[in-house]
Amino acid sequence: MNLLFEDESKLAWELDGEKIARDVISKTLAFLKVPLEVEVSLLITNSIAIKEMNEEFREIARATDVLSFPMNDYEFPEDFKDNEELVIDPDIGELLLGDIVINKEAVIAQAKEYGHSLLREYAFLIVHSVLHLIGYDHIIEEDRTLMEARQQEIMSFLNINR
Repeated sequence: MNLLFEDESKLAWELDGEKIARDVISKTLAFLKVPLEVEVSLLITNSIAIKEMNEEFREIARATDVLSFPMNDYEFPEDFKDNEELVIDPDIGELLLGDIVINKEAVIAQAKEYGHSLLREYAFLIVHSVLHLIGYDHIIEEDRTLMEARQQEIMSFLNINR
């Protein structure tokens, strides 16, 4: 797994964001039995920047905790077989999953609000985004239930609980 990581926020925290992200993404992909080597981009930013991105790409004029930008369309979540339209880097043969943008300010605030650790909140947002990058969504109730169950399975597998 190739992780392109950047932390452009100026806010300090006691986490090693890159190491944790690499570990969480790798273990999530292993749990899901993703059959290909992948590349993921992760940007850590602040409320102002993520609000601008949310407005530009989703036409929602507010900050959010995380944004996911999948590179591939899937008929069903985790559908990697016989998908001729997957975006593969021709030079290195990795599946380009997409981009994740996490708002560090929201991670800190939500961890405090929900009464759990920064690690738990950060890992949860990464897992949530990886699921989006491989075809999960939560727009309709049936999909939301499926995605939430998958998130819980992965968080338990990672042994990162509330």
